[in-house]
Amino acid sequence: MVFVEISINELQINPFTKIGKEWTLITAGDMQKHNTMTASWGGVGVLWNKNVSIIYIRPQRYTKEFVDGNERFTLTFFSEEYREALTYLGRVSGKDRDKIKECGLTPIELEETIAFEEAQFVFVCRKLYADTLKPECFLDGETEQRSYPEKDYHTMYVAEIERVFVRK
Repeated sequence: MVFVEISINELQINPFTKIGKEWTLITAGDMQKHNTMTASWGGVGVLWNKNVSIIYIRPQRYTKEFVDGNERFTLTFFSEEYREALTYLGRVSGKDRDKIKECGLTPIELEETIAFEEAQFVFVCRKLYADTLKPECFLDGETEQRSYPEKDYHTMYVAEIERVFVRK
């Protein structure tokens, strides 16, 4: 195996950089059928006495079907050399083409879900909660108007980070 498991407490990262600037892939499914998307919104923290990730997916994203249809998903993080692949995976839908193969990443099965062999590290996450953001809950109307001109509000998922794998 390309990865070894570590305790989440051993991982030394800046989540603002890793998610917001370097991006992550949200991936769900199995080896027969899976999809992934690039994300630059999300977070990690502690909720309900668990280490959690919080991700957001718009309703039109094909990957949402896979996250909704599976108990687990992965957040996969890469080095800068994969920036072009992550850009591509964020722009192109996997609904009608094999975008993962086209960008040269290698899917692998990891804890009943999918990750990528080229990753630096992977969070295996189990869904705990999901809800669609509601326009009436925004306390700042400017944020709602700027972020959702099409009214395509994200579904927010809170997931326990069950396991962390790093490249050997």
